[in-house]
Amino acid sequence: MRSFTSFRFCIFLLCLVSAQAIANNTVESSLPKGKHQFTFSQWAVTPLEVWAYTPSEYNNNSKVLFVMHGTNRDADRYRDEWTALAEQHNLLLIAAQFTKENFPRSLAYNLGNVFATTEFKQVNPKEKWAFSAIEPLFDYVKTKYSNQSTDYLLYGHSAGSQFVHRFIFFVPQARVSKIVTANAGWYTRPDFTIDFPYGLNNTPVTENDLLAALQKPVVVLLGEADNDPEHPSLRRAAPAMAQGPHRLARGYYFYAQAKQLAEKHNIPFNWQLTTVPEVGHQNGLMAHAAIVSLLN
Repeated sequence: MRSFTSFRFCIFLLCLVSAQAIANNTVESSLPKGKHQFTFSQWAVTPLEVWAYTPSEYNNNSKVLFVMHGTNRDADRYRDEWTALAEQHNLLLIAAQFTKENFPRSLAYNLGNVFATTEFKQVNPKEKWAFSAIEPLFDYVKTKYSNQSTDYLLYGHSAGSQFVHRFIFFVPQARVSKIVTANAGWYTRPDFTIDFPYGLNNTPVTENDLLAALQKPVVVLLGEADNDPEHPSLRRAAPAMAQGPHRLARGYYFYAQAKQLAEKHNIPFNWQLTTVPEVGHQNGLMAHAAIVSLLN
């Protein structure tokens, strides 16, 4: 009788294990493969089209990488330019698209939709900031792909770089483990004596937020050939020109300002500045340098 009972218990355990294996296989087989798209609507603003890539060796512990597109709002191209690197390094690649129709001008995308108008006096509710899409999107991605990551990687180029470096200030508690801001055209300085968007005066950012941001693992990534003072999309307003004559100089200036502030407050400064020889304003080429910074 005892042996029969033991036999039945073993069969029961075997059934449980088999059922779990079937469930796991079902989850894995239902995951999107390779290049694909989905719509993300679980936040307070309009749904976002998301261009994604699942690497062939994807598993529940694969790192999640968010790539922020440039001013042309071409998340599909950015996804495509990062696909080979995502495959090589087993990264789940996520590129959300902030369209010009739903997030017009730099106010709604580059500047995070923090303010309602270009007078920068009326602050939008935080849940309507463009910056506020990233954290809930990460939660959605974790569920959709059965991913167990507790943090994510974040990269932005050009207008996406503007988004990313401001995101650091406005969402200092984000679950991001490494940030690369590449080839921004101009910057919001870490300075409360200068009005937004060139500084942080009149913003909801506090001094504690700013000091927390300076301790984040951030890489300011600059193409050494991104030094054309006549580039057609380069901002030439006086406050931008005060940061330098071109993108390369402005990146150096931004980094130096952040470092000086960290030293003033005697806090750890975990930012780095890295340059890429012979590369200009080209996301595809900057990506190869960015991946090194993101994974080290």
